Amino acid sequence: MTDMAFAPLSRSTRKPGLFDAEPLFAATGLLIGLSLAPTLAAMALDHRQFLGENVWLKPIKFQIALTLYLLTLAYFARWLPTGMTARRSYRLYSGVVIFAIVAELAWVSGAAMYGVASHFNVTTPVMQGIYGLMGLFAVLLTSATLVHGIAIWRNPRTGLAPALHLSIALALVLTFILTLMVAGTMASLPGHLVGTPLTGATVPIIGWSREVGDMRAPHFFATHMMHALPVAGLLAVALLPQRLASLAVWAFAILLTAFITASFAGALAGLPLIPQF
Repeated sequence: MTDMAFAPLSRSTRKPGLFDAEPLFAATGLLIGLSLAPTLAAMALDHRQFLGENVWLKPIKFQIALTLYLLTLAYFARWLPTGMTARRSYRLYSGVVIFAIVAELAWVSGAAMYGVASHFNVTTPVMQGIYGLMGLFAVLLTSATLVHGIAIWRNPRTGLAPALHLSIALALVLTFILTLMVAGTMASLPGHLVGTPLTGATVPIIGWSREVGDMRAPHFFATHMMHALPVAGLLAVALLPQRLASLAVWAFAILLTAFITASFAGALAGLPLIPQF
């Protein structure tokens, strides 16, 4: 989504640069994106495997996900209330969020370096303590979507068309709620799989199991609510009369929430999202 895509839907002039509203999130997102280069090089040179995957694959997934997460928040931050990001309390909060993100990346990358599990690793009291601490950091970094979502929702001066304003704010709030629901449950399990796979059949590229329940599937959809719903809002404003556009956003939000909840329940029941045929 670009500024040009949003331009005809706004009634006010906004700051054009990605760094204007939330420079800390934007800069950190770009740095994490750039850090993909050495991690990809490590993957090319280091062929060690852990649970059937290259040890560096998980850090790469985290780098991609967190880059997209931070740059999305930095983009949407232009519709936060004026002056919010300049407040000392907000700067302190955003700094703590970035610390949590850096800690998560250091933890996952360190585990890859030593060829051990980062997630679900409770083999020693020390690893159990670190895993619990990283869980708290994960909640903290995800809370940025809730903080931004509520602030944008309450801001009457975004200049956005009502349906688009609703879709962005609602997407951010739902991202936090649904991610917390899925990730919190997954963290309480012994692993992300519910059941014992026999053949190892997976979905290409993303690696979700096609034999048993895989909690990574609903987690993926929950975290990307922040992207899917604004796209729906953009389409609703472009294609529907104003009086119907907001209703369409609510309808899509309900349908997507129902889908994520159903895939979450299915995974808990041991059912793959995309079964073998």
